[in-house]
Amino acid sequence: MATLGLIGIIASLALLIGFAYRGINVMFLAPLCALFAAIIAGAPVLATYTQVFMPALGKFVVSYLPIFMLGALFGKLMDDSGAARRIADSIVGFLGPQRAVLAIVLSCAVLTYGGVTLFVVAFAIFPIAAELFRQADIPKRLIPAAIALGSFTFTMTALPGSPTIQNAIPSPYFGTTTFAAPGLGVIAGVIMFGGGMLWLTRRAHSARDSGEGYEDGPLMSPPKPSGHPVRDTLAAGEAHADPVFHGLEAGPDRGGSVAVEAPPASATMPTALAYTPVVIVIAVNWVMVNLVLPRLDTSYLAEKAYGGVALKDVQGIWGIIVALVVAIAFVLVVHRRRFADAQQSLNEGTLGSMLPIFNTASEVGYGAVVSSLPAFAIIRDAVLGVSPNPLISTSVSVNVLAGITGSASGGMSIALQALGADLAARAQADGISMELMHRITTLSSGGMDALPHNGAVITLLAVTGLTHRQSYKDIGVVAVVIPVLAIIVVIALGTMFGSF
Repeated sequence: MATLGLIGIIASLALLIGFAYRGINVMFLAPLCALFAAIIAGAPVLATYTQVFMPALGKFVVSYLPIFMLGALFGKLMDDSGAARRIADSIVGFLGPQRAVLAIVLSCAVLTYGGVTLFVVAFAIFPIAAELFRQADIPKRLIPAAIALGSFTFTMTALPGSPTIQNAIPSPYFGTTTFAAPGLGVIAGVIMFGGGMLWLTRRAHSARDSGEGYEDGPLMSPPKPSGHPVRDTLAAGEAHADPVFHGLEAGPDRGGSVAVEAPPASATMPTALAYTPVVIVIAVNWVMVNLVLPRLDTSYLAEKAYGGVALKDVQGIWGIIVALVVAIAFVLVVHRRRFADAQQSLNEGTLGSMLPIFNTASEVGYGAVVSSLPAFAIIRDAVLGVSPNPLISTSVSVNVLAGITGSASGGMSIALQALGADLAARAQADGISMELMHRITTLSSGGMDALPHNGAVITLLAVTGLTHRQSYKDIGVVAVVIPVLAIIVVIALGTMFGSF
């Protein structure tokens, strides 16, 4: 029976990956695949759905809705106020079009490290990237990899204090904060950034030597309906109605006539004022977790009404929440005259967080169902038995599940819910720092997650009007191969020297 159940799990994973790659929404797909695995294993279908899948989904939403919502809201306000565009323009102006790749990577990095969601960054940066790459005569097919390198590699998982959900999820499991193992995080970030830039620079030079220029690949002409929900949404014109597409022409050759003049909201904005909200997010987060929260009397958290937890279980989440709230308030007050309609920005930003969190929560629900099946014990034992080193076991389990689900946060949540207690216990027994466990877990979520069926990858290709065949090789190198190499280096350093 266990063998049959294992076959069911593997088959359900194959279905999840295959249909997600074809564009089926995960919120709809995940419960179907989970129940398919349950049926093969002989588990009761309705009970599995209402008593296993839905509680896991709900727990994730309850725990992380504030971060998803505030992050999406902050990103929308930065976008609509013109601050995001001003930051990008300042970096591009400083480096110049001759360093187009570096300018785009750094623009994305500053925005995402400051709390702007990668989906907003992709829409905001693409028009600028298109014009810069055109001026430098760099193939358009390298734009997705440049945006990916700056948006969902080192700023998402490596740099200490990053307000991303991937850096927040491990905190309750290990009693840590988003600043865990800062030295190792910086080392990993340098490897990802340096390795990614070397690869993209080499690819750009190679293209130039072979006579390949920007026009390689399709332009942003109106695509035909493909059955793919993301691409068809863009085809319907929804993306071009967004303020970040202010510079796109309405003619048939949209990709060939991208204008990069800043929208009115950012044209007169002082550069320092545009960067201030980003600094606020990082600084307030650090002050909260290191100075403010430890000095408060939080003994009430031990009461049943507040979950019977300790401060270390919640301070990482609390710090990010306060930081984002302060930054949002700053943007609303200081840039109030720059919004065309602040109320609409608030509404759209809030609603924009719903689909991402429920997609991720559905993947967590899927993982809860799979981990509840008897056959999952085989997978669990195999993962835990990969190495006596808990760091390696953690990295393998998170990478595998993030790769299977195509989601960094979803795969990490599944791994921690199923194996977190065992991994933490083994680490404590071996004298391994929980901060090191946090950083390895976060880094590992950003390795195999960016496989072709990853939602961010699909969206990024849709925004740029390119295909997997044209651009995924470079995305795979900068967002999968090099981050995995960085994880290996950090595990080696952590094993030899501990956390720092």
